[in-house]
Amino acid sequence: MISMKILGISGSPRKGQNCEKMIEAVLKVANERGFETDTVFISNLEVAPCKACGACREQDSCIIDDDMEEVYEKMRSSDGIVVAAPVYMGNYPAQLKALFDRSVLLRRKDMALKNKVGAALSVGGSRNGGQEKTIQSIHDWMHIHGMIVVGDNAHFGGITWNPVEEDNLGMQTVLETTKKLCDVLELIGKK
Repeated sequence: MISMKILGISGSPRKGQNCEKMIEAVLKVANERGFETDTVFISNLEVAPCKACGACREQDSCIIDDDMEEVYEKMRSSDGIVVAAPVYMGNYPAQLKALFDRSVLLRRKDMALKNKVGAALSVGGSRNGGQEKTIQSIHDWMHIHGMIVVGDNAHFGGITWNPVEEDNLGMQTVLETTKKLCDVLELIGKK
């Protein structure tokens, strides 16, 4: 199998909390299966909202001077992307929305995320706290980029509730989603 990389994106503005813990669990499994890994933690970055100025139609970089250039490179160099998001008022937080909106540059530049494998995880304050809607919204972003979207072999992806370290059932869906992501990448890598 050729060397492949999985990027874990935590879309939470909170450092060291549920989303980062889920991404750490995902990347541990991915490493054990022989994948290279990398992270993007929104809590450590400054990513401003898109201004819809259209400058990225004409150039290869965004005119906003923040941490997004680093994110672009990590996304480009990954074969798989897993996004974890908390539920804020029924969907993912504004910080992740800014990253998603700014990723339009990658779509405009030869569909740079096309055929990468994507998976989604979400955490809410209760078992049915909006996680499925949040995962669906992450999947929508992945579909817009032409990504191959996977779930946990039974449902939509990893669905947990706060605190994730006490949610054994939810963390099992996170691990099953990770296994599916790795399985599909391995199938693709065997060309």
